[in-house]
Amino acid sequence: MLTKRRMAVLATALLVAAGSSYSVSAMARPGGGGGGGELVPLSVDEEAGLQFMREEEKLARDSYIVLGDLWGLPVFANISESEQSHMNGVKQMLGKYQVPDPISDESNVGSFVDPELQALFDDLMAAGEDSVMAALYVGGTIEETDMEDIQHWIDLADHEDIIGVYESLLCGSRNHLRAFVKQIENRGAVYEARVLPQDVVDAIADSPTERDCGSGGGGGGRR
Repeated sequence: MLTKRRMAVLATALLVAAGSSYSVSAMARPGGGGGGGELVPLSVDEEAGLQFMREEEKLARDSYIVLGDLWGLPVFANISESEQSHMNGVKQMLGKYQVPDPISDESNVGSFVDPELQALFDDLMAAGEDSVMAALYVGGTIEETDMEDIQHWIDLADHEDIIGVYESLLCGSRNHLRAFVKQIENRGAVYEARVLPQDVVDAIADSPTERDCGSGGGGGGRR
């Protein structure tokens, strides 16, 4: 999956560099063992999903910190704060189920245990340094990637509390994508999907901002 994402990042960089018009056009699940009962152990996929999403949410946060410092756009600062809450939500699940946290130092911006996430971050930052518009496209690519990955891990999860956290992350990512699309369109460009199907991205961008995401649903609507 990450190879596909890195290709999307590189395609965005090439598009901007080429000087285009920026047209980057029911079975009950086991719960968390609440009420004093014993926790139902996580599957291997559930553990892997939490660890991966913990780092991927950090990738989003770190990217927006770096791009915000570089270009000074408030949208990056606002969404980086939301990504921190996403990181916190996943961290809570790691602690609850005693799954090792892959992040030893949250303040170490741009450092990742997963080598593919590290490579993706490096590619994203290289693309985002080109221009403000390229940086906004990087933001859109990150949010599309996040949504694809979150849905992947939802499909492999059984614990309702973990699924609930993931659904909150999905809601926040939809809002973040709306915010980046709005920023791009306000600059006279047309946003073209980089990872998700175009009709899915258009439906998200054309719908109102969601207000009940739980842990972090920042961002604005398209209009």
